[in-house]
Amino acid sequence: MYTFFKFFHLVAAIVWLGGMSFMLLALRPSLPILEAPPQRLKLLVTVLRRFFAAVWAAIGVLLLSGAYMYGHADAQVAPLGWHLMSGIGVLMFLIFGHLYFSPWRRLQQAVAAADWPAAAGRAKAIAQWVSVNFALGWLAVAAITFLA
Repeated sequence: MYTFFKFFHLVAAIVWLGGMSFMLLALRPSLPILEAPPQRLKLLVTVLRRFFAAVWAAIGVLLLSGAYMYGHADAQVAPLGWHLMSGIGVLMFLIFGHLYFSPWRRLQQAVAAADWPAAAGRAKAIAQWVSVNFALGWLAVAAITFLA
């Protein structure tokens, strides 16, 4: 059963990190090909709506599977990498919550109101927070790889 939870924990982490990789390394650099800001920002909202739904699901899986795996291990003797990964993961969840309930909500409102300068500012803020989480995600991977 432990292996089952570990598998889904890894799948959820890969989905989240992979989505951030796609956003930062493929989507954002490609958006300027669309001439008008309304097109770029509407596409971004459409893509992020789907991705953020996947992130919420990934967070649920990560929390449940992580709790299960911790529950079946002695936390006192768990490797340092586990503790670091858990702490970094919680920080990532909190950052995503902020990103979702603040700049993401405001981006959707600005696009609905056709306020393109405000929407562009929110899109930039989202990209900055995603960049922070992207770096943290790789730190968590490094912690579990090198310190476990």
